[in-house]
Amino acid sequence: MTTMNVSLPDAMKSWVEQQSQYGRYSNANDYVRDLIRKDQDQNQKIAQMQSVVNQGISSGVSQHSMAEILALAKQVTTA
Repeated sequence: MTTMNVSLPDAMKSWVEQQSQYGRYSNANDYVRDLIRKDQDQNQKIAQMQSVVNQGISSGVSQHSMAEILALAKQVTTA
C-alpha cells in the first residue's frame, strides 16, 4: 500500500476526524478509503447506465406503438 498526502481545510479535517471518533471508522484513513470505494461504485453504476442508454439510442426507433411496448414490458415483468 502506498501513502498519499492530502491537504484539507481545517473544517474538512475536523469532519474526517469526527467520523472516526464516532466509532463508525477506526481512523481517518478508513473513512477516506470508504469514500473512495463509494465514489468508484457510483462511477461504475453511471458507466453501466450510460452503456444501456447508448445501446437504446443506437438501436433506433421502434416500429411498435407505445401501447405495444407497454404490453411487451408487462409480459417480461410478469414472466
